[in-house]
Amino acid sequence: MGIEEYGGGQSPRADVLVVTTNDVPGHQVQQVIGEVFGLTVRSRHLGSQIGAGLKSMIGGELRGLTKTLVETRNQAMERLVEQARARGANAVLAFRFDVTEAADAGTEVCAYGTAVIVSRTG
Repeated sequence: MGIEEYGGGQSPRADVLVVTTNDVPGHQVQQVIGEVFGLTVRSRHLGSQIGAGLKSMIGGELRGLTKTLVETRNQAMERLVEQARARGANAVLAFRFDVTEAADAGTEVCAYGTAVIVSRTG
């Protein structure tokens, strides 16, 4: 499995900029649209659970679960961007992830932030 399968984030040509900061250098916030989020819940399949159980006895990375979490986070972020775009935003500030267990059924991942319209200064 290559490094690209363990990462996430945006492409350099994304039409909605997503940042973890409260502002974007060289840009000014023109309008605050409000909170946006992308949510997904994923269950673990039996193979991953058995593999994780065996791996926990000897230690090491749980690659199947890592890959599933990366895919889940990327899906939540895509949904956040879709919502921001639909509301007319071109940026999301203060981007964060929240991950919780969902009633022993799986993992809930919520990507959230503040949708805004920014423009370049100067």
